[in-house]
Formats: sequence, C-alpha cells, structure tokens
Amino acid sequence: MSIERRYPCGVTRREFVWEMGGGFTGVALASLLAGNGFFARQAAAGAVPDPLAAKPAHFPGKAKACIFLMMNGGPSQVDTFDYKPELRKHAGKKLPPDKKYINSGGRRVGFLTPNWREFRPGGQSGLLISDYFPRIREHADKLAVLRSCHADSHAHGSALVQMNTGMPLIGRPSLGSWVAYGLGTENDSLPAHVVMLDKRGGPISGQPNWSSGFMPATYQGTLFRPVGSPVLDLEGPAHLDRRAQRNQLDLLGELNERHLGARPGGSELAARIQSYELAYRMQAEAPEAVNLEEEAETTREAYGVGQSPTDEFGRNCLVARRLVERGVRFVQLYSGGGHLEETWDAHESIEKNHGQHGAEIDQPIAALLTDLEQRGLLEETLVVWGGEFGRMPFSEGRDAPGRNHNPYGFSMWMAGAGIKGGTSYGETDEFGFQAMVDPVHVHDIHATILHLMGLDHELLSYFHQGRKESLTDVHGKVVEGILA
Repeated sequence: MSIERRYPCGVTRREFVWEMGGGFTGVALASLLAGNGFFARQAAAGAVPDPLAAKPAHFPGKAKACIFLMMNGGPSQVDTFDYKPELRKHAGKKLPPDKKYINSGGRRVGFLTPNWREFRPGGQSGLLISDYFPRIREHADKLAVLRSCHADSHAHGSALVQMNTGMPLIGRPSLGSWVAYGLGTENDSLPAHVVMLDKRGGPISGQPNWSSGFMPATYQGTLFRPVGSPVLDLEGPAHLDRRAQRNQLDLLGELNERHLGARPGGSELAARIQSYELAYRMQAEAPEAVNLEEEAETTREAYGVGQSPTDEFGRNCLVARRLVERGVRFVQLYSGGGHLEETWDAHESIEKNHGQHGAEIDQPIAALLTDLEQRGLLEETLVVWGGEFGRMPFSEGRDAPGRNHNPYGFSMWMAGAGIKGGTSYGETDEFGFQAMVDPVHVHDIHATILHLMGLDHELLSYFHQGRKESLTDVHGKVVEGILA
C-alpha cells in the first residue's frame, strides 16, 4: 500500500484537492447567505437590542403622541359635559326602581339633584359645557365628548387600574406601556412614557397605574416632577464628572454584554443595559425639557404658571407640551391626589369640590389646546380627558350636596389628532345614570387611542405565560363615530 506524500502545508494531495473543491462551494454558500441577510441577522442578534427604538406602526396613525389628563377621583358627568334637564324637573325625587343601582360603600342614597352650575353652548358646534370649564368651552369645536362611557368597578383603586391598564386587577401593563412597547420613542434621551402626579399625592392604587406589568421595566412610566430635578436621583455623584461616569458605564456595559452573549435571549438584562444608557442621556436632556424659563413670559402666563390656583397643573401641562415636542410618546397628568375631597371624589359637595378642581385645570388645559394648535402639534397629538368613573345623578342625602361613584355612565373627551371636533357620541338615560345609546366601555376607549396612534389593539400583543396578552384582551372596538 502506497503512502501519499505530505506537502509542506501539512496536507496530502487528496486533502488539498478536496478542500479546494469544498472552498469553491463555500464561496457560493457565503454569497447566498449574504444575499439572504443571514450574516446581518447574526450580527444584530449578538448586539444588545434597544427596546425603545422607534418601531413602525401597524398602519399610518394620526397621532404621534398622547397626553392623558387623568381627573383622579371621578368627576361628575351631569355637572360637566352631560347636561340633563330632566334632573331639574324631577329634583327631590328618588331614582326610579327600574334603574338597577348597587350602593357601593354603603353610602346614603338621596334624591335626584340637578347640575350645580349652568351649561352653555360653546363654539359653532354649540356643544354644551358646564360653567366649571368656561375656558375649555372656548375649544368646544376641538372636542369629541364621549357621553356613554362605562366601567366595571365602583371602587377608586380598581377603577383607576382598569382605566389605565384595561383590567381592574393589578399586574398588567398600562396604556402608556403598551404605546411605548408598540411604537418605541423618537427621542433616545427621554423616556417614552412619562407620568406627572398631583403634589397632594398619587392615585389610591399607586404604581400599578403606570406599571409595565409583565413587560420589561423599560416600558413603565417614569415619574417627572415639574420643579427641580425632573427625576429623583437623576444627577450623578458630585465627585464624578461626566467623563468618569461615561467610563464606568462603558466598563459595566462591556461586562454585561459578555454575560448576555453567553446567555442569548436575556431580555431583562438587555433592558437593564439600555436603562443605564437612557439614564445617562437623560441627565443632559431631561432638566432642559422641564426648564420653563426657556418659555416666553406670555406663554407661562397663558398656562397660569405662577398664578393661583393654576400654577401646578399649568406647569405640568406646559411640561407635557415640551415633552411631546421632543418626541415623548405618552404623557399622563394627574389632577387630584390623596383621598376624598383632595381629588375629584365629591362626596361632600359637588360645588365646593368641582369648583376648586375645575379652577385648577380649566385655564391650563385651554392653554394647552391653544399652544398645541399654534405650534402645529395638535394635528399629531391626541389629548384625552377623563376620570376612572363618573358620579350619581342623586345626592347622598336630603341636605347632602355630594354625589357617589357611578361606573354605569360617565363622560370623557378627546381632542387633536384624528378627532372629529365639536361632536358628542353616545347618550346616558334621561337622568345621566347609565349609558344607553352607543355605550363605550374602557376597552373601546383604549382601542380608539391605540387606533389613532396607528396600532391595532388586536394585533398589539405580548407573549406571557403561554398566552398572547393584549391591552383590550381583544374585546374592544374603535369608536368610529368620533374619528375625523
């Protein structure tokens, strides 16, 4: 048996010919794989993904951003946006027995009580709006009032969670988190989802209202303060300058990426890496975003900044405009904090409670609508106003001027991108007790908001514990009647 001679390259003649043939095949294979994008995908898989990178919408949406004005405590629909003359005709009578009322909290059931302030027509549309909101009434032709909203809970905590997450149970992603997850952000130096609370306190159910639930924490709401540092602990230690901090983050990022590379699919770690980078970038941009000294004095005055009682909510509204102007997707502002009369929870007196809170928000919201319109932002910004539920058309006793919770029928409104202004949709019964014509559930509200932002609520899903979860649980429908 002959033994083949080995060449200086260390292979035999047969091995050399075989490898040469295989090499030609490899060249062809490499060309095919490159053309198919295989190598690009593998390179991307090895990099740390940015969960907040801008993503394409399901279809062209009218809105790029949403400002949700949350009236914590539940404003009374029959005293604000749902005029019911029958209440005056039947004042002092009991709610008819055919109206199925569940007495939440065992509160006293009083007598039908008419609106405390007059309703007057606004704009060319003649939309009837209460004297609690004379400035907002000037923008009637921009508003689409949903007068047939309904929810599933009488309790503030669970009702707030439902209005914010779609379900009355904690643990699910909030509306803002779904928007951030579906669209990402247009500004990588600011959060996609920002929340600003009332100085009197947050909503009774707390952090679950802006939580990312079972999604990565990247999508949860970031609490902003309108005065001072916008985010607590945003500033680095005094002994570290920006360069030293950057070097620390680079080292940490390198170690984390090594760890992630050995464990592909580690979405939580990838999200944490990106959160460190976002926090570093925010140190430079977030303080500028809330610096109202950059605004003209006339602008600050229009929002009521520096005035009583509009200063706080006016600041928040002006910051909200500055944030959406800079690419933030979802901003939620809370009016009312803490408990009972510090919120819109008017058990003692509608006039006293709504008079106070209405005066705090009326001028700032009107200024926000004007400012957005003048800057060309209203056509791409959706503004939503409402609470977790409404209030009963009857008092809580013979001489008690307050009203109890009402999830059966209440009002909200939308304005801006894609909205048919100067319209009302749906109706409650003659007393404003229950949604009767074209009822709008919380799921429908959420489906409509997502639709206006270019997201199909049935397609926007997140795989969790073996199930594709969605904001509306595929129950909602878009309210076509308010779309332009």
